Amino acid sequence: MKLENLEVFVVENQPPGWGGRYFIFVKLVTSCGITGYGEVYSASVGPEAMKAVIRDVFERHMLGSNPGDIEIMFRRAYSSGFTQRPDLTVIGAFSGLEIACWDIMGKAYNLPVYSFLGGLVNQRIRTYSYIYPLPEHDLMEFWSNPAMNAEAAKLMIADGFTAIKFDPAGPYTIYGGHHPSMRDIDQSVNFCRTLREAVDNKADLLFGTHGQFTTSGAIRLGQALEEFLPLWFEEPIPPDNLEEFGKIAQACRIPVAAGERLTTKTEFAAVLKSGGASILQPALGRSGGILETKKIAAIAEVFNASIAPHLYAGPIEWAANIQLAACIPNFLILETIGTGGEFHRQLIGDIPLWDNGYIIPPTGPGLGIDFDEDLASSKPYTGNKLHLEMQDEPCRYDRPNSFAGGTPPVEIKC
Repeated sequence: MKLENLEVFVVENQPPGWGGRYFIFVKLVTSCGITGYGEVYSASVGPEAMKAVIRDVFERHMLGSNPGDIEIMFRRAYSSGFTQRPDLTVIGAFSGLEIACWDIMGKAYNLPVYSFLGGLVNQRIRTYSYIYPLPEHDLMEFWSNPAMNAEAAKLMIADGFTAIKFDPAGPYTIYGGHHPSMRDIDQSVNFCRTLREAVDNKADLLFGTHGQFTTSGAIRLGQALEEFLPLWFEEPIPPDNLEEFGKIAQACRIPVAAGERLTTKTEFAAVLKSGGASILQPALGRSGGILETKKIAAIAEVFNASIAPHLYAGPIEWAANIQLAACIPNFLILETIGTGGEFHRQLIGDIPLWDNGYIIPPTGPGLGIDFDEDLASSKPYTGNKLHLEMQDEPCRYDRPNSFAGGTPPVEIKC
């Protein structure tokens, strides 16, 4: 059984657009006709350029190989061009292709992927989601309105969620870390207070940021939030100096979570050694794939750290996250988009089974999904934007900072 063919789908996300502008799916076919699917979560270059990278990685390092030879294919990609260091774009391409290889192996042996990685450990997988606006909410106002978020959060609790994530401390700018304005600190405190009152002790609060602060600015904000006992303070500083995370973890009484923009065990080990994060959030379509992330989870065990797989992408990465979560003992919680997202679930056959805020690991072969190629092909992304983008305008201190969620509303036609 050898890897023989590759096809790439760049699929435009559909309204309401949570999960980014588009998804990059890969399809691998073996010489004996077995098909596997994966997802690439790499946003540094445009989709056409990324398609070229994916094809190059496949043809250079994987074509003609047995799909089960994951380790040697990873070493080829990791060492490509005399590098042997983390490369978000190359490893992002490999990650999606590696996921497809596991899907093939599962189908070849009629077993779920987790069966190859130590077997089923977690029979029910706890989940969380961002708080998303209800149909009656004003999309622009929602992200800075604690009362609207509380309304939506209460419905999430009714759906069974025991953790909710929110991100009121924007903006994300190209300038790297900044000090939060007093307005942003006050808004963050108001969000935590309002949500804690709304959900009481029925759910953990997950305070999301995306690397927008300086180390001292993050400490200042984190200390202001301690009284509300968030489960985590997510990626408070940019990921380009991993040792700085340790300073925040030492100064704040909120667990630091990080990892959505890191790749391979090399970077995750560095943040663990710095004492900077006790919760790791690998994105499987970027972190090196399923086997590499299983290794990351094993390293995290040594540091008494937990794994909370990240998701702001499409449903195949979600399916891969579920396979990983099913087989690791230090799993904490799994990110989802709502209860899966209508378009997301359509793409993979309305799988997996949802049970009152928990996911039941699928028992079908491979990733346990039924990918709809016709639907994916009918929704091509033809724009020139990246999956996610940061704003050019720096943080303002003379007026409120605006943040419109993960996708600009003008593009998602809400």
